[in-house]
Amino acid sequence: MKIVFMGTPEFSVPVLEALAAEHEVICVYCQPPRPAGRGKKERPSPVQARAEALGLPVRHPRSLRNDEAQAEFAALGADVGVVVAYGLILPQPILDAPGHGCLNIHASLLPRWRGAAPIHRAIMAGDAETGVCIMQMEAGLDTGPVLLRRATPIGDEETTADLHDRLSRIGAEAILEALARLDELEPAPQPEDGVTYAEKIDKAEARVDFARPAVEVCRLIRGLSPFPGAWVEIEGERLKLLRCRLAEGSGAPGQVLDGLTVACGDGAVEITLAQRQGKRPMTAGELLRGWQLPARIG
Repeated sequence: MKIVFMGTPEFSVPVLEALAAEHEVICVYCQPPRPAGRGKKERPSPVQARAEALGLPVRHPRSLRNDEAQAEFAALGADVGVVVAYGLILPQPILDAPGHGCLNIHASLLPRWRGAAPIHRAIMAGDAETGVCIMQMEAGLDTGPVLLRRATPIGDEETTADLHDRLSRIGAEAILEALARLDELEPAPQPEDGVTYAEKIDKAEARVDFARPAVEVCRLIRGLSPFPGAWVEIEGERLKLLRCRLAEGSGAPGQVLDGLTVACGDGAVEITLAQRQGKRPMTAGELLRGWQLPARIG
């Protein structure tokens, strides 16, 4: 099939690679390069970099709402548009241009976790499972009918980074199946019950409050790892907490029980991977060599 691919971050790259291997990707749309690094040089997105390496034409308009951009898109004559974490709202003329419309790969089991941060929110909420939906796009926010869904359990110690990579691979497999069965799949309208919204992560959410139950603290740490990273302040230094597990023990909230096991409002959390400012991520053992923690943190 002749496909226009629309995506921007690393999550989208495995999907682009899978489509390019089995179909004709006639154009790739992504967000424009952004200033990055100390020199603030413009850096292409992961999708742009991979598309150029594959020899695919790339476009990165700042908007698709003008007549010129919409005419250029329609002139491609695509059979289908495949969208995954693109970053721009698609107006109706764009959605209607390909012969089979536009399909979105969404990293949740819709209608749960529509919106910007479904992987983070699923872990932070303590969901037992999540997955990928292939959705026929319409004007609403992730409201379109679902063609295909694939569920997967969320591990007890799984982080957003872990789940991100797994769902990206599942999404690549699912879109290939959906395209192969496009004529036979029946779009299923999303139920009205069970709708939740995955709001964009606010950095203000990231500070750990050990007065919360251990299970909630652990979900926060896992859900915000690696970005933006849950954190505590220790003697004026911010320590980013990246991996954890529930642990035995109790004490005053924030009390260091043993190593990097910390008491919470109910139960305790063992921090297994953390990162000091300006340092690489380290295991608890590495971190504690040469650093004497106070009796209480947070």
